[in-house]
Amino acid sequence: MSATVSPLAPKSYPDMPAIKGLRMATAAAGIKYKNRTDVLLMVFDEPASVAGVFTRSKCPSAPVDFCRANLSNGRARAVVVNSGNANAFTGVKGKASTDLTAKSASEAVGCDVGEVYLASTGVIGEPLDATKFAGVLGDMHGAATGSFWLEAAKAIMTTDTYPKVATRTAEIGGVTVTINGIAKGAGMIAPDMATMLSFVATDADIAPDALQALLSAGVGATFNSVTVDSDTSTSDTLLLFATGKADGQVRVETADDPRLQGFRAALNDLLKDLALQVVRDGEGARKMVEVTVTGAENDVAAKRIALSIANSPLVKTAVAGEDANWGRVVMAVGKSGEMADRDRLAIWFGDVRVAVDGERDPSYSEAAATAVMQQEDIVIRADIGLGHGTATVWTCDLTKEYVAINGDYRS
Repeated sequence: MSATVSPLAPKSYPDMPAIKGLRMATAAAGIKYKNRTDVLLMVFDEPASVAGVFTRSKCPSAPVDFCRANLSNGRARAVVVNSGNANAFTGVKGKASTDLTAKSASEAVGCDVGEVYLASTGVIGEPLDATKFAGVLGDMHGAATGSFWLEAAKAIMTTDTYPKVATRTAEIGGVTVTINGIAKGAGMIAPDMATMLSFVATDADIAPDALQALLSAGVGATFNSVTVDSDTSTSDTLLLFATGKADGQVRVETADDPRLQGFRAALNDLLKDLALQVVRDGEGARKMVEVTVTGAENDVAAKRIALSIANSPLVKTAVAGEDANWGRVVMAVGKSGEMADRDRLAIWFGDVRVAVDGERDPSYSEAAATAVMQQEDIVIRADIGLGHGTATVWTCDLTKEYVAINGDYRS
């Protein structure tokens, strides 16, 4: 955890209500950090529906493999998360570690190994000594409590400078349900599904297949639309649980049930909230950048162009230096591999149009453009002028601090 909290951190945290049927506990197992919690246990008193999305990395961590194998069971009783070690690229030792952890969790909670989910975050390639926290899971199970969301978020931090939490309510068939979520992530963030780690739970009663459809659809415009540094983690895991314990709740079996309309909107809003908190805690970040592309051939092309802009080190360093260098946006559009027409391209920094019809705007004002770049939250927009494709992605600036954090990450 960084010594200084990001200037883009939330000014306050929401009051996180308990989710009926879910309890949590944390412990300090000394996996990497001294004198701080680094293990989180989530316990469901009865089997909860579960859905998940994971990294598309071709070098996934052992816990990702483990979760994927269990997901088809559709139910969860326990989740064990550790920070400080990703248990990734650890070969047969990694699998042995997940097996031991899952066995310890199943014994502590009294459930089947197929109802356990695991996630790890931290250094890649370092064997994880699962005995360090296998022994504490029994005590954690006994101490677990419902009102523990902020502490849970703190336990899964690595280079994060603040815990990330969000809560929403919605109605399903006239019954009010709650959705809570936590996330961690600050670097190696260019998810192709979710941030490094995120856990969301609701007391709604939704079948696993319906829950999976909601989650898979929800990540597209949220977690899959943020990037800190264009690097996709080996460990990206987003799990969604439904305990079904809301008073008077009726089970929903399919994602297209019209009763889910409000829930779907609330879930997507919560996912976006958590995703943007991850970007605002980008390693060394001082500015938040929203990149919107319009007029592309289609939405897929628009998103590729937007990510080309958002991931460009030259664009991100210009933002860090408050330099209104719109030529770097032209460069990023051109290199995206998508259709573009130089003579139709228009670019805005905030409300200031800096380029139009393939050249600098006739009324361009360096002072006005610079004033936009001096803000904490910056909007960059590019209109390609070819079609109706649109997309928005979010990123942060690239500062000397990012280099410093990642230059000595393992030391």
